[in-house]
Amino acid sequence: STQMFRRPLLQLTRSITTTSRLNMPIQVGETLPSVDLHEGTPKDKVNILDLFKDKTGVLFGVPGAFTPGCSKSHLPGYIEDFQKFKDKGVDIIVCVSVNDAFVMTAWGENTGAGGKVRMLADPTGEFVKAIDLAFDATPVLGNVRSKRYSMIIKDGIVQTVNVEPDSTGLCTSLSGELLKQL
Repeated sequence: STQMFRRPLLQLTRSITTTSRLNMPIQVGETLPSVDLHEGTPKDKVNILDLFKDKTGVLFGVPGAFTPGCSKSHLPGYIEDFQKFKDKGVDIIVCVSVNDAFVMTAWGENTGAGGKVRMLADPTGEFVKAIDLAFDATPVLGNVRSKRYSMIIKDGIVQTVNVEPDSTGLCTSLSGELLKQL
């Protein structure tokens, strides 16, 4: 009879530990989670919280590398506005997508992001799930992906967060909109 009580308790514990902050997206004033992402290759890990330590930075997420909206508008805007962000005190601009490191590297090379926007891969979606900005894009992109968002981060703490209402649109998370908030 002891086993009957252990199993439900174990199930309850599992459901609590897998719930992300009561299913609320990351908010202003919260600290970025300490999650390792990939840059360049899967073995080259970058801790996102450590990356923004002692820095003012821009973090933006896209549903997928090489997808039309991401490649034609979202990423190019941040590349083009690189100097404007620098002039406003931004130390680092980071793009995150649920893709592998090789795809993110190729996309960065293809768009001219080098030296301007760091291209970080979140291959399993661990980071976007931790900040509750993941959505199920299985019918179109084959798996869970990142909602389209942008943030201003200071020393690892979220100062501004913009999430596209429909997860994929191109309005509130564009570089021009974020520049207005600095």
